[in-house]
Amino acid sequence: MKKLIILVVLLIAIVYVGQATHLLSTNINLPSLSSTVSTPTVKQTVVYEESVITNVVKEAIPSVVTVGIKTTSTTGNSLQFDPFNPFSPFQQVPGQTQNIEQNIGSGFIVSADGLIITNKHVVSDTSAAYQVLTNDGKKYTVDKIYRDPLNDLAILKINASGLKPLKLGDSSHLELGQLAIAIGTPLGEFTNTVTKGIISGLGRGITAGSPYEGYVEKLDNVIQTDAPISPGNSGGPLLNSAGQVIGINTAIASGGQNIGFAIPVNVVKNLIDNFNKNGNTFEQPYIGVRYKMIDKQTAVLNDMVQGAYVVEVVQGSPADSAGIQTEDVITEFDGQKINGSNDQILTQLINKKKVGDRVQLKIVRNKEVKTVTVTLGTAP
Repeated sequence: MKKLIILVVLLIAIVYVGQATHLLSTNINLPSLSSTVSTPTVKQTVVYEESVITNVVKEAIPSVVTVGIKTTSTTGNSLQFDPFNPFSPFQQVPGQTQNIEQNIGSGFIVSADGLIITNKHVVSDTSAAYQVLTNDGKKYTVDKIYRDPLNDLAILKINASGLKPLKLGDSSHLELGQLAIAIGTPLGEFTNTVTKGIISGLGRGITAGSPYEGYVEKLDNVIQTDAPISPGNSGGPLLNSAGQVIGINTAIASGGQNIGFAIPVNVVKNLIDNFNKNGNTFEQPYIGVRYKMIDKQTAVLNDMVQGAYVVEVVQGSPADSAGIQTEDVITEFDGQKINGSNDQILTQLINKKKVGDRVQLKIVRNKEVKTVTVTLGTAP
């Protein structure tokens, strides 16, 4: 009987140990199985994003350029005196002329025969010469510049062939959160710098400009991105995951970090279309006045008329030849009324014309209405 009891106890112990061993084995294997399943998923996500960016950059880099300026700067005259003779008179010393050559912005190729897009504020100095540095290290002189006075854009022409143009996307279908890749030459020094982020906002209004040129202007309906953009990136492309240009990097927010802005690429496509319709000419029509708009409220308060108040007339310009004077108010341009609700209306109407076109302007001078005919000239 005693032996039987011992045998039963041994059998129970064997069964218990077997179950414990099974449970222990199960608890050890489960984490291992979970780890095996989850690890490849994380790796695939990282590898996919990296491959998208590297592929876009590899395709786009040959089409991105650096824009440089060549100009001269003269320091002001100074007065000097002889430190060993305090009674000697001051002598005027003429300023010194210094040659300046530096990279100031970015751009990208849009045609195989040498058309390049950049910002207007990058090439705003009409007295300076500009050059383009391509990815293969070649330097080209910019032969012609077509400046868009409304959208901070410019088309540059260099004497080249066989270049690789970038593909232009469609900025009307952008969505918040989609991938954005910026390429350019930040600070005018670090060529082919790549940064990435997302589309952070759409339809923004900003003031754009260049720290090198001291020039600013207001822009509406631009793209906001957190892809890091620095001075010198201006004019470079903002790309999507398909390697298409969706915007032109234009400005940064001075009061915040990772807030950059780009002009939608559809504005560039319209510029190129208009350029082609005008016979690929780099001549831009102008009348030669600097003006300030008078809106309805200002007109009522000052007993004036709405229109473009002429602040300055360029000497020798078409407006000067037609007899337009400062303090004239232009109220009509070729039958189109000029009101104060649109600050750019006069410029927009001029740009619809061609060099050599004759247009009639209605002006108010000393409360008298006059009609003058202006032959549009070529913008300097």
